[in-house]
Amino acid sequence: MSFFQTVATGFRSVSGQRLRSLLTALGILIGVAAVILTVGIGLGARQYVTGRITALGTNLITVVPGSTTGAGGVRAGLGAASTLTVSDALALEDHSVAPDVIAVAPVVQRIAPMVAGAQNWTAAVSGSTPGWLVANNRTVTSGNFFTDADVSAHAHVAVLGATTAQKLFGSQSPIGQVVAVQHVPFQVIGTLSVVGGQGFNNPDDQVVVPLTTAQSELIAGGSLTTVQRILASAPTREAIGAAYEEVDNLLLQTHHIGSPSAADFQISTQETILSTADALTGALTLLLAGVAGISLLVGGIGVMNIMLVSVTERISEIGLRKAVGARRGDILRQFLIEAATLSAFGGLLGVLVGLVCTILLSNLTPMTALFSPAAAVGGVVIAAAIGVGFGVFPAMRAARLAPIEALRAA
Repeated sequence: MSFFQTVATGFRSVSGQRLRSLLTALGILIGVAAVILTVGIGLGARQYVTGRITALGTNLITVVPGSTTGAGGVRAGLGAASTLTVSDALALEDHSVAPDVIAVAPVVQRIAPMVAGAQNWTAAVSGSTPGWLVANNRTVTSGNFFTDADVSAHAHVAVLGATTAQKLFGSQSPIGQVVAVQHVPFQVIGTLSVVGGQGFNNPDDQVVVPLTTAQSELIAGGSLTTVQRILASAPTREAIGAAYEEVDNLLLQTHHIGSPSAADFQISTQETILSTADALTGALTLLLAGVAGISLLVGGIGVMNIMLVSVTERISEIGLRKAVGARRGDILRQFLIEAATLSAFGGLLGVLVGLVCTILLSNLTPMTALFSPAAAVGGVVIAAAIGVGFGVFPAMRAARLAPIEALRAA
């Protein structure tokens, strides 16, 4: 019997028992659909996290002070020291020294209560310079951002995030209104574009004021020279490495530190955060897909069980085919093709179900799920391989039947 005749016989056997074939493929269907859905959820989570980080500026470089050691040798965390100064930020603005740094913004920050008319709110208040907009990849939707002249004059002006503006002024325009931040009056001169975020450190829920004003009137016991962190921005993602080196070398020089291991500051980039987020979401996706893949094994056991039953029911057919010249390889191929067909059929249905579930999950729930063609193709291939793997034993059992014994059993 030729290979194509064997394939045709296998397909006829599967289609002859449609209900049984459909129920057998159901386990594979559920497994493939679960893999596609879990991979889609993982990809959606990765896209969401990456989008939130990217919205903060993919070219951002953040410098924070080092740690301090208190009485008894207890070390505080990074940022506890006061080793970064306004002079460091001014030095980084020198393009002859740091040509790959296009914007620098020294920052001081605290959580403060604020009042506007009868409304009150508590949000993060950042004191910085005009470079804050470029460094954070933000824009102003209405009004203006404060200028260097405002910073020099200790001006009482403020720019509000979208969430903060809505909480304090509702649907009214905040431009020109007065908001008291920690009992200090500020005139609102602008509102920031919406980035999107919620919970702690929501970038849309903050107030930005001139650095000098924040240092002198909002930071209790604060210094007029030190800052809590310095933000720097590279022109492109490809230039981040060069900008990182320039910032590191300059600060080591201005802090009179000879060895990088003794640095009293730490530098991080959005690329580092993105890589970490990708690794975490990737590991989570792999874990979820592995758990869902267990159901594929369960489906494979179902295929093997049905194929064993099929062998028992078709002993007379096997004996007759062998008696008229069918070889052991022909019988083996036939049953392997039947097992692979059942699994591949279940896999294709699983892809369809997984696609529908992914679309429904994205449209009907707050979660985001992305359909992965690679996961779909991989699911079908793995399903077929599982069918072949679990069909080997029933196929070998059928192929080893002696024609005389098979005909006698019939």
